[in-house]
Amino acid sequence: MALTESVDEIVENSNNPLLGKHDSWKRVRLGEIADIQNGFAFKSSKFTKQEGVPLIRIRDVVKDDTTTFYTGEFEPEYMVQPGDLLIGMDGDFNCARWRGSPGLLNQRVCRITLKSDVLHPRLLDYALPGYLKAIHEKTSSVTVKHLSSKTISEIPLPVPPPEQQELMAAEIEKQFSRLDEAVAGLKRVKANLKRYKAAVLKAAVEGKLTEEWRKQNPDVEPGSKLLERISEARNVWLEQKISDGSGEAKRLATKIKKHTFDAPEDISLPDSWVWTSLLTASLVVVDCHNKTAPYEETGIPLVRTTNVRDGSLILETAKYVSDETYEYWSRRCPPESGDILFTREAPMGEAAIIPDGVTLCMGQRMMLIRLPGELVDNTFILDWIMSPVFQERFGAGAVGIGVKHLRVGDVERLFVPLPPIEEQRQITEIVDRELSIVAGQMADINRALAQTNQLRQAVLISGFSGSLGS
Repeated sequence: MALTESVDEIVENSNNPLLGKHDSWKRVRLGEIADIQNGFAFKSSKFTKQEGVPLIRIRDVVKDDTTTFYTGEFEPEYMVQPGDLLIGMDGDFNCARWRGSPGLLNQRVCRITLKSDVLHPRLLDYALPGYLKAIHEKTSSVTVKHLSSKTISEIPLPVPPPEQQELMAAEIEKQFSRLDEAVAGLKRVKANLKRYKAAVLKAAVEGKLTEEWRKQNPDVEPGSKLLERISEARNVWLEQKISDGSGEAKRLATKIKKHTFDAPEDISLPDSWVWTSLLTASLVVVDCHNKTAPYEETGIPLVRTTNVRDGSLILETAKYVSDETYEYWSRRCPPESGDILFTREAPMGEAAIIPDGVTLCMGQRMMLIRLPGELVDNTFILDWIMSPVFQERFGAGAVGIGVKHLRVGDVERLFVPLPPIEEQRQITEIVDRELSIVAGQMADINRALAQTNQLRQAVLISGFSGSLGS
């Protein structure tokens, strides 16, 4: 860790109004008005998940509780009480009042305790995050950024006149309470939209969205016949790949002959639908390479499990690989537009369709699903994977002591409902229409939430410029 400027230089050179003050105010260093207590290096061998005293680690600073406990001996001076102000000294330099049960102050977390009445405690809470953020931005690092208690002690906080501080704190609190109410309302609407989205997907994959459609279209090819045509299409595809020298196709052709799966007995499907497995609904289901790829500064995006969320690819945060790595890693089956990518390790059970015109490489614990496009609608399969019906069940076969994951065979055996292809398309049309409305409303809510954050900043800027509570 290395600060590229002194704390005074950071404040002096910053254009951030949150670090400003009224011209008539003085500044005081945090170390002059507060005690800064570093956490203790408790032995990790004494950490447990349930027994002992709660242990407050860096990741817990902005939470209301901790999932780590300590069974060893400790000094009472390291016991944190609800309401104590804590700072995480690695990572993002978060600070917050502790709202959980009494717990132990672990290493790389510090406690700030005011020892004078020079600054109102609430003003300390409002001012400190802006200074920590500015220090974080000026801290260089190779991996994780680190903060020292010496740097914290040097933070020059603004000190309004005593008679103004109480008025400022009360006014900021009032404005923040109003914003909190607005945010709570927006989050309730957002939660309702998520529940509605889940309900739409559940109704879709159980056939309830197309009940009237089936009455009007009784003579379509049933799923059982469609499954036969999928098998024929896959055989043709595999024969072509085998003739091209594909070892993966040979392996798959052998696996298909031995493949079995268990259909759920507690979910009723319409008469024209049939249960099948992910493997038998597809042309091919391929696992990624099982080693870590060498990254490059530029090149072909490498999609890892963290790049797949809520049915979409997040390529902005993707790593890159060279053309040579892509060729080697994709030799089993190069990803194509329309293929589905599925994560079999945390976050497990996420999926997304590769959009047109995108070339990418699969990372570890990723699987590729290629469907016979004229027989199986990839959006319907994606809707199935994202539905609560699937999400509540797919992880039953996960293995692993630490990070849970699905084995390749487990993914291949995942059960899939197969409606007539015409009904698949009807379902995706209805779902797309409904979820596009949800997406639009979600975007509006997210913009409103972002605006509340901007309003919070505006309140603080007004406060520390001296125009609030004066």
